[in-house]
Amino acid sequence: MTTLITLSHGSRHPGAAAGIERLTQAAAAAIPARPAYRAAHLEFNTPDLTAAAVDLARCGEDTAVVIPLLFTQGYHQRVDVPRVIAAAEQASGVRLVQGECLGGGRAAEHSVRDVGRREAAEADLAAVLAARARPEDTHHVIYSVGSSDAAANDSIHRLAVRVSQLTGVPATAAFATRGGSNDIHALARSTARMRVIPLFVTAGLLLKPLSSTPSNVTVDPVLGTDLAGIVAAHYHIAQEVGVPC
Repeated sequence: MTTLITLSHGSRHPGAAAGIERLTQAAAAAIPARPAYRAAHLEFNTPDLTAAAVDLARCGEDTAVVIPLLFTQGYHQRVDVPRVIAAAEQASGVRLVQGECLGGGRAAEHSVRDVGRREAAEADLAAVLAARARPEDTHHVIYSVGSSDAAANDSIHRLAVRVSQLTGVPATAAFATRGGSNDIHALARSTARMRVIPLFVTAGLLLKPLSSTPSNVTVDPVLGTDLAGIVAAHYHIAQEVGVPC
């Protein structure tokens, strides 16, 4: 059975790696064949993808699906992920198939059918976020890291629109690296009950500004194992069609 490898950005937060491990385990458990799994990271945490692939080779594995735990087509997804996959393949001899990121993926560049798959993936992510809604909510904020890539940020704005369509509650995107906590404080002055939904896979230092918010703001936990179904679905798609790096 093809091994599942999740590939996170990585974080200096002491609890981040454990959160990725829990998600990876939950995703593997959601796949009927229960494949072997590994969690790898682009930076800050260990193992990196090369180390994970070398470990698989030592165990006699020759193929794995890599699911990037990234939400947009920003620099990490477009540049870093293909680069580290190529390096890991060369070092280990293991064939690594790149799956879609959590909010869609590079498959969207290749065919009309794959565009539909990306849209389905975006809808799946919106459904995960919308499930956090509660009847008393009057506004939702999707709190993302943010990117220097305007197109990546635009995709988060589109995601907020999808969430709003599902919940019937206004939704706004805010970005941690673009003054997002200030935006939340400003929005809180004009709404009764705000829910902030962090678009974070696991714990991260960029969530610290949310530790102090107005009394009418509820900050949800990170998404964590709520993403297991999406990871499992992307694993199946990658096995069927693959995504060239």
